[in-house]
Amino acid sequence: MKNKETIRVAIAETSVIIRSGLTMVLKRLPNLKIQPVELLSAESLHDCLRTQYPDILIVNPSFEGYFDVAKFREENAGKEIRLIALVTSFVDNSLLSKYDDSFSIFDDMEDIAKKISDLSDQNQEKEDEEGNQDSLSQREKEIVVCVVKGMTNKEIAETLFLSIHTVMTHRRNIGKKLQIHSVAGLTIYAIVNKLVSLNEVKNL
Repeated sequence: MKNKETIRVAIAETSVIIRSGLTMVLKRLPNLKIQPVELLSAESLHDCLRTQYPDILIVNPSFEGYFDVAKFREENAGKEIRLIALVTSFVDNSLLSKYDDSFSIFDDMEDIAKKISDLSDQNQEKEDEEGNQDSLSQREKEIVVCVVKGMTNKEIAETLFLSIHTVMTHRRNIGKKLQIHSVAGLTIYAIVNKLVSLNEVKNL
């Protein structure tokens, strides 16, 4: 990876043994800071995506019967979530081709680390490309929403698993791109661009 930012990885797997085992492996991967989240049902996956989407989703293709990759990508368009198929039994290669990558329960730690690092770097490159445009990157939009909700830099850093320095850098970039330097201005921007609803702002 190009930096030491935490990679948010969600694991959608019904088997507690496989899910917990993979979580332990991810925490022990060298040179990677990973924040794993275990998801045991479609409902927990939905809640995760609603509150804070992961950078990478590791999912068993047979999760909850069948994991519909096309539907997932359509519902989460623009979020740049990378999908890794977690192969625990025989899976048709045509099914695996829909994912960004795959690994099996027999892969070693080095293979897993490389695949996660490569996918995370692709996300960072995409974010950097977006950062060169006038529009905000997905991460910057997340930070705008946090600011509008009245969160401090420390709270934003803890919520998004970033360093305070990174949050401050993003906030400076947001100000430069939008030429908006007040919370009130960002609130209007967030409402107009549908990052938050009017009701959310009223309830603050």
